[in-house]
Amino acid sequence: MSILSGLDPHPVWHYFEEICRIPRLSGHEKEMRAYLLNFAHINHLEAKEDEAGNVLITKPSAEGFENRKTVVLQSHMDMVGEKNADFPHDWLKDPIVPRIEGGWVTATGTTLGADDGIGIAAQMAILLSEELKSGKIECLFTVDEESGMTGAASLTPGFFEGNILINLDSEDEGILFIGCAGGIDTVAELRYSPEPSPSDVITHEISLTGLMGGHSGDEIHKGFGNSIKLMIRILLDLSKQSKISLHQLKGGNLRNAIPREAFALISTKRSEINVIKKRIEHFRYVFAEEFGDLERNLKITVKEAATPRYIMDPDDQNRLLHVLNCCPHGVLAWSKEMDDLVETSTNLASVHFGPGNVINIVTTQRSSLESSKYNAAWMTESCFLLAGAKVTHSGGYPGWKPNLRSEVLRITRESYFDLFGKEPQVRAIHAGLECGLIYEKFKGIDMISIGPTIKGAHTPLEKIEIRTVRMFWDLLLHILRNIPEKDQ
Repeated sequence: MSILSGLDPHPVWHYFEEICRIPRLSGHEKEMRAYLLNFAHINHLEAKEDEAGNVLITKPSAEGFENRKTVVLQSHMDMVGEKNADFPHDWLKDPIVPRIEGGWVTATGTTLGADDGIGIAAQMAILLSEELKSGKIECLFTVDEESGMTGAASLTPGFFEGNILINLDSEDEGILFIGCAGGIDTVAELRYSPEPSPSDVITHEISLTGLMGGHSGDEIHKGFGNSIKLMIRILLDLSKQSKISLHQLKGGNLRNAIPREAFALISTKRSEINVIKKRIEHFRYVFAEEFGDLERNLKITVKEAATPRYIMDPDDQNRLLHVLNCCPHGVLAWSKEMDDLVETSTNLASVHFGPGNVINIVTTQRSSLESSKYNAAWMTESCFLLAGAKVTHSGGYPGWKPNLRSEVLRITRESYFDLFGKEPQVRAIHAGLECGLIYEKFKGIDMISIGPTIKGAHTPLEKIEIRTVRMFWDLLLHILRNIPEKDQ
């Protein structure tokens, strides 16, 4: 049964709903790739795939438009898979179930995948649009954007020919993005020694859930709580009030999402449990006062649990709690050139106890300045090194420097004003876009990034505003109709 069939524009929502049925986590885009190639085959469109799994489908120029410049439309196949802890969902086989809430489309219990499923859907609708008369259009679908941008990093010169690229991965209607931050991951491995659990203890699981979370680029400045940082505050306080032993700590899942949930398994003497419950109750009031309505769904619960065989060595436990407490998180600097633009930030993304008595901690740094990106990574590294951790960095990805003299920017601004009677905003984005990597590989390419309004990306609260999808579609058609002829 179609849920979105009555929405406008119909072709875009039709393909978006089909895409929702296809599992497409980062690194698991095989079915999505096959779907796109089959779409090209049955519609007699030229298509090709590179070694990384990126797909290019080409729409030939309309009759009389052969001399127009070629445009590349670009989106990514993969999505972030986040769900509520109590919601059953197998990301490798279960479909996303969209639903309409007021003027928005959202999902039940999981991320919606509008980032960047709506971009894919728009490309597919463009490829089959009979009303659009334009020059050649190349639709580029990249893999693995969310977990490392390896698809964009693997592109080779000659895979596409266009020198104008419209990225369809932005999340704010009315804002034209002409630049983005670069990023790098800083990952720590902290070893610990286990000790046998005492026999005279009682064990409890502390759960901290219900936070807003969100995209660590788009929403790092909004002041949302980081579940790991808040859990560490609780554990440090409990360790000062009474003797606690830590068995397990886990929080966060994805490098590019602000962690929404954290769980700790602790043991203490039975005589101390009332003290612990009172202190946790105290933090319910503390966090409510600090966040107000911003985190109105924040929930802290305590329940008795079976005692595992081992606890952490007390010195190792102390090192873990203190290194996570001092690990930076949030905005580090604001742009001096663009108002309200975060320049540099860092996200404490996840902590998990792995096999071999190793604790894995993942953080992500972003900046529009390469020097500041690396400085933030080194600052985070210093924190972990002082705790005796092994630290590694990802290769990172570059930023995309704004070009206010861009031809496609001029066309897009004029198109937006013609359609909606007002000037769009022109900004850079603190999130990472594949445009930075593409620009590095295809020197001189002229790019812009547009999209409808998406809220809560990378969380189960993700939703897309229906009316802005129509605006996004109309704008895209208008831009493509007004691409100029090739230079003589």
